[in-house]
Amino acid sequence: MASPAPTARPSRDPSGLRSRLTIPVLAYCGILMAVMQTVVVPLLPDLPRLTGASASAVSWTVTASLLAGAVLTPVLGRAGDMYGKRRVLLLSLALMTAGSVICALTADIALLITARALQGAAVSVVPLSISILRDELPPERRDGAVALMSSTVGIGAALGLPAAALIIQYANWHVMFWVTAGLGAGGVALIRWAVPESPARESGRFDVTGALGLAAGLVCLLLAVSQGGEWGWGSAPIVGLLSGAVLVLAVWWRHQLRAERPLVDLRLVSRPRVGLSHVAALLTGFAFYANTLVTAQLVQAPEAGGYGLGLSIVQTGLVLLPGGVVMLLLSPVSARISAARGPRITLALGAVVIAAGYGVRIADSRSLAMIMVGAAVVSVGTTLAYSALPALILRAVPAAQTASANGVNVLMRTVGQAVSSAAVAAVLVHHTNLVDGLPLPTLHGYLVAFAVAAGIALVAGAVALLIPGDPAPGSESAPQGDPNPESEPTRTSGVRSVADGTALEEA
Repeated sequence: MASPAPTARPSRDPSGLRSRLTIPVLAYCGILMAVMQTVVVPLLPDLPRLTGASASAVSWTVTASLLAGAVLTPVLGRAGDMYGKRRVLLLSLALMTAGSVICALTADIALLITARALQGAAVSVVPLSISILRDELPPERRDGAVALMSSTVGIGAALGLPAAALIIQYANWHVMFWVTAGLGAGGVALIRWAVPESPARESGRFDVTGALGLAAGLVCLLLAVSQGGEWGWGSAPIVGLLSGAVLVLAVWWRHQLRAERPLVDLRLVSRPRVGLSHVAALLTGFAFYANTLVTAQLVQAPEAGGYGLGLSIVQTGLVLLPGGVVMLLLSPVSARISAARGPRITLALGAVVIAAGYGVRIADSRSLAMIMVGAAVVSVGTTLAYSALPALILRAVPAAQTASANGVNVLMRTVGQAVSSAAVAAVLVHHTNLVDGLPLPTLHGYLVAFAVAAGIALVAGAVALLIPGDPAPGSESAPQGDPNPESEPTRTSGVRSVADGTALEEA
């Protein structure tokens, strides 16, 4: 059995410069991860012509990244807890960079899909980074840093769409991937220089069987959810995938309960503080994603439909950009609310604000100004909710399991987003009119989608209020009733040892 990591290690950074850059470097990598998820979107209309592939094949450049991210996030999170979070973080970014290089070098659709799957590994960057921040920062700095890391998801998504559209409009499409490859290589170098390895480790052997079982179950589930609208929800492939997902995940659940060192500690998940946080993450992911998805379609709809604005993809990105700026500016505010009232109150407040934003959209979705205001309000709520979710997890699980627990929380958000995409598509398909001979969603269809998202957000708020009260701020004790309290390795509580000679607060 692996021995616990020592509490003291030689100083990596006597001057303190690297310690000061740890948070900005991790935030940069989080933004880069989110950018990577959106850069291919402006290419989708042209990829069939550029690659000679069908539109359905091209759609797999998005689906492959979604599936890979969902499968690898909990797996890499667990690996980070066991083998070193910085080491696995470097692996995630290296896979993303390699995927960008392959995309830049080929126009073959099979290679592009494979490369996009490699890029999906970067989704684990945020949970791994949050876990590093827990291990390295003192309690008074931790909530703000975690809130910033959580907001990088929205910031990167808002930046990626217009930036990619501009590059594609004025340069060869391969240039976009060379740019992301360069940014990814820069992220790897910065992490090697500025981010220390976390001392907290969990001993034992990696649960390979659990990882394979989870991967098989998630692929079946998310493939069915993402392709159900196109293949038909009652079709044999979709029914088979859903049945397979239920069977595989049931067997996997049984295995996890019996495993000595499971991939996902279901004893933790069964606790209300952890399990309800995961449920809230799924519902919040649904509510958040509908904003970006529906707004992008609505403002690009042709004016002939009576409500659309006919904007280009670049203009659409600029419409969504203020939401990303809002998330960046409000992340410190959300941290202060969590410090004063607790993260579950911040989560509930964020869910209510998301619902209010959709209320604005229902009241007026014809005016560009009101569309931007409504989308920005949803972004405000998303900032509050997404900053609270990892804070809840950090306060509820042992230090040696933070990466895997946050990985599962991010997985639940991803599942929520996939379900949101399928639900929105189903709503819009059932509310269409012919415009110039082509089926076009009606304004009523978009309003129904907003109402569904608002309702889901309110349910997320109710779930947040059911989460048991938070421990005292700054508490570093393992959660009460931890099944293996003796297994948690000794760790520093935010400040490196006296023998190290360098306290992170001095940074």
